[in-house]
Amino acid sequence: MSLRRYRSVALAVTWRNLHNYVTNPALIVPGLTFPLLFFATFAGGLSRISKVPGFGFPSGYTAFQFVFVLLQSAAFGGVFTAFSVARDFESRFARRYLLAAPQRTAILAGYWLAGLCRWGLTAALITGIALGVGMEVGGGRIDLVGLYTLAFLLNAAAGLWAFGVALRLRTIQAGPAMQIPVFVSLFLAPVYVPIELLDGWIHAVARINPVSAILAAGRGFISGEPATVALAFGLAAGLAGAFTLWASVRSPSLARR
Repeated sequence: MSLRRYRSVALAVTWRNLHNYVTNPALIVPGLTFPLLFFATFAGGLSRISKVPGFGFPSGYTAFQFVFVLLQSAAFGGVFTAFSVARDFESRFARRYLLAAPQRTAILAGYWLAGLCRWGLTAALITGIALGVGMEVGGGRIDLVGLYTLAFLLNAAAGLWAFGVALRLRTIQAGPAMQIPVFVSLFLAPVYVPIELLDGWIHAVARINPVSAILAAGRGFISGEPATVALAFGLAAGLAGAFTLWASVRSPSLARR
């Protein structure tokens, strides 16, 4: 497939998904409401956790939780986009894509671009509200670029994981298989307090959870004290690369149209 045709297929899939998104409140509302609900619950209702001895995050609890909610919205933004993949297969609309585009990665690229645009709207809203309620930002422009780049990579990794599941199972009932591994990975990271304050089995799991390093780097960026940057970017890029293979390698079921 030529680059021009590849781009044409990807943009056509992107446009269709974005059109469906902006004309369907049932798709818009959950993607915007859930991150805001988490932000209000965590940053507002649990703000007294910042008084715990040893907490010591320089930019305050709002910024501490903002990073988690931003990364969570990025991950689930990718997963929610994969629901469109499953829905298109279930409705048999995806057959048109498969007939029109010999190279399946162009179709995946279109879905992914649509998901990235959808998450961009959510990220802008969360960021605006966080700044509006007085979130302290200690990092500079380069730090913030690093934070949003990490979120971008996590969006890609989670989306590609879910795309792979959707392409193999081809039904919206595969939703739990797409969501649960991402949900568990996120919430077995140090969500409410720094990893140093965790204890027992959750501390042991958080130490080996790749999301923990990504989360620590994001919080370092927003506080202006970058940490675990190389490790976080390596892990995020590695996950995105591995799940690209998972989503693009055709299984036996994909060979049947």
